[in-house]
Amino acid sequence: MLGAWARLRAERRVPPAFVVGGPELLRAAAEALRIDCPIVPIAEPAEAVFAAAAGLPVMAGLDAQWRPGQPSPDGARLALASLQWATKFALSGLAAGLVTAPVAKSALAAIGWDYPGQTEFLADACGLAYRDAVMMLAGPSLRTVPLTVHVALAEVPQLLSVELITHKARIVAAGLRRDFGIAAPRLAIAALNPHAGEGGQFGDEEARIIAPAIAALQAEGIDAFGPVPGDALFTPRARKTYDAALAMYHDQALIPIKALEVDEGVNVTLGLPIIRTSPDHGTAFDIAGKGLADPGAMAAAIVMAAEMAAARARV
Repeated sequence: MLGAWARLRAERRVPPAFVVGGPELLRAAAEALRIDCPIVPIAEPAEAVFAAAAGLPVMAGLDAQWRPGQPSPDGARLALASLQWATKFALSGLAAGLVTAPVAKSALAAIGWDYPGQTEFLADACGLAYRDAVMMLAGPSLRTVPLTVHVALAEVPQLLSVELITHKARIVAAGLRRDFGIAAPRLAIAALNPHAGEGGQFGDEEARIIAPAIAALQAEGIDAFGPVPGDALFTPRARKTYDAALAMYHDQALIPIKALEVDEGVNVTLGLPIIRTSPDHGTAFDIAGKGLADPGAMAAAIVMAAEMAAARARV
């Protein structure tokens, strides 16, 4: 966060934002890493606009010790409280959106956290089923959506259905219109099997599940096409033909986004009444506190949240 703020300030494109919790922790981190990022404690979100002139506004009242690369119960409690308060601010309209940092799920579980991840927590906080919160990975040249996420590859064919594909595609199309200002989103639907099944020789999911889902989406007026073989979907020429690619499994969506947008990839949650973005990387405890992490993805997540808020305001 500190590096992202410093980079955005240097580029003169810091959107109005504040951090929920950890002013002393962040001050210690800035000093240890020699990052020019003045910390300005605030008592409520409304103070952030004025405090931003002096530095990075940070909500006081929640804090922990600066212990880089060492997950602790105190750090987990700070992360959880920050997430809870930030979500309340977004739901109440005191914040236009929410940018979350990577968390150590095991450390959160040790203090009673019972969600698979932050996305599921946010869906629950918004009164939605988990399946209604759709993860999209977005960068300057590509947006991808995994239709199945943290499951074994062997389970993917059994999890795919016409209903799953159409349900998530509708959420993606609506999100692209509302949050990205794309009036008529184009959705590319990936095949599951090599060569899109090669006429059934390598699997029948394309003919039995994916093609009927695409037909159903087209009948609803959604510009969807495919199934497109995975090895053809992400070429420079192909990427110009769609606004988002819906992939059948986790790595089919994440490998191209990380290969192409590793320092600018943003995890966006579509389908929520609030805006949520996050950098598309993990905690990286092995390099925490060493000044080696690239802040590009966090900076991109902050900017994208601000752009999404502006897009919603125009609707």
